[in-house]
Amino acid sequence: MTPADAPAIETDGLTKRYGDTTAVSELTMSVEQGTVYGFLGPNGAGKTTTMRMLTTLTKPTSGTARVAGHPITDRESVTPHIGYLPEEPPIYDELTGREQLEYAAGLRDLPADVASERIGAHLERFDLLEDADRRIEGYSKGMRQKVGVIQAVLHEPAVAFLDEPTSGLDPRAARTMRETIADLADQKMTIFLSTHILPVVDALADEIGVLHGGELVAQGDPETLKSRAETGEVRSLEEAFLEVTQDHGEQAPETEPSAK
Repeated sequence: MTPADAPAIETDGLTKRYGDTTAVSELTMSVEQGTVYGFLGPNGAGKTTTMRMLTTLTKPTSGTARVAGHPITDRESVTPHIGYLPEEPPIYDELTGREQLEYAAGLRDLPADVASERIGAHLERFDLLEDADRRIEGYSKGMRQKVGVIQAVLHEPAVAFLDEPTSGLDPRAARTMRETIADLADQKMTIFLSTHILPVVDALADEIGVLHGGELVAQGDPETLKSRAETGEVRSLEEAFLEVTQDHGEQAPETEPSAK
């Protein structure tokens, strides 16, 4: 459990270099417990590298970070308190959806009765009960994504890192995903959310950080980011995102993925 007075995530000068390329540069940020933090940026901005460092999967070149009150250099202390959904969920095609979730619960040492209750509740919420005992090799991308999200939060971590959680979901499933994220935040779970779907961030995030070229170029609550400091004019989050990224580079990225 995160100490009561500690941020859920705290970084100071966090940097990752690959040879002559700097993927993340001097990242300094703080995310309070129980909040939804929207982490935005163009493709190649360094979002995934940041998430991999914060989840202990990639070692930083320099700088420090603490997650759930523990330094990311102490992997054994950090990992029990976090969940992570990468862009490609780590699931096994030869298992059924239920078996995959039972396997994930076992890795987290969840008691069998607790695991069974939580798995059943999540399968029902995501409309997967009828397919729970089918092999994952027959699942659609959206169904695989649902399983990935469930296993990321099954152990009810202090901090959940979700990379494009609505990818491949139809509109109904995407709405369920948004409701699930909101419910988890209401239960005081900290959600570190990376997505290109800006309305999701606008609706859910308590605070937003924009990464561009490996640097944090803007940070604040949604209303602050949408309001122009000079005039007070309120624009959409998409307009604010495009403006701040164009201010720090020649070309802004697409902000909406193609429909799937």
